[in-house]
Amino acid sequence: MNERTALVTGANKGIGKHIARLLAAEGLAVYVGSRDPGRGQRAVEEIGAGARLLVLDVTDPDGVAQAAAQVDRLDVLVNNAGISPSLAPPTDTGVEEYRRTYETNVFGVVAVTNAFLPALRRSPRPRIVNISSGTASLTWSTTPNPQFTPGSGAAAYRSSKAALNALTVLYAQTLAEDGFKVNALAPGLRATDLNPRAAAAGGDPAEAALGALRLALLPDDGPTGGFFSWDGTPVPW
Repeated sequence: MNERTALVTGANKGIGKHIARLLAAEGLAVYVGSRDPGRGQRAVEEIGAGARLLVLDVTDPDGVAQAAAQVDRLDVLVNNAGISPSLAPPTDTGVEEYRRTYETNVFGVVAVTNAFLPALRRSPRPRIVNISSGTASLTWSTTPNPQFTPGSGAAAYRSSKAALNALTVLYAQTLAEDGFKVNALAPGLRATDLNPRAAAAGGDPAEAALGALRLALLPDDGPTGGFFSWDGTPVPW
């Protein structure tokens, strides 16, 4: 019961796997959340000591419940699983793409967070990190910034992450008296298979994972209800 534990969703690849690796290196027992058991097991073997597989499809309510039943106590939850089906602007994005994107990026986060709340409440210092996106910032979307071009599309993805930001604030406010720290991370554009733009970006996913690690291990006087870039600087909502 004294062992610190963490769960990272979508941890079989990309930023999520790097986050799981860093948490394991800090001595935490890390549940590698993966909807594909084979890929998840390979990630566990690559991460090594401290990693354990947890089959988890965030869009499957029964599967989420079954996964939560396997975890007695949880100190850190990293809601990392996310999709970006296309880079289309809103005028070229169908309703089904929004539904599919929100199912993972928004509803999946709610399902996982609520299912694992009992386990998180057993921790003396519960931490929740939601992996968002700088492109979800309404301020950056309406003013010039160095990270992306306003009006650059990905309407379903960007709006889903803006919704995730709102949920981050609401969870932080609701759980503050229980000692939770709930924050969102803008990882920056990284070389992952999220979408073609990310795949061609060349940014190191491990660098983004360091930002998630900081939020996962915040001290008691750390912030909650915030939105931070991978380097620790605040991101405007």
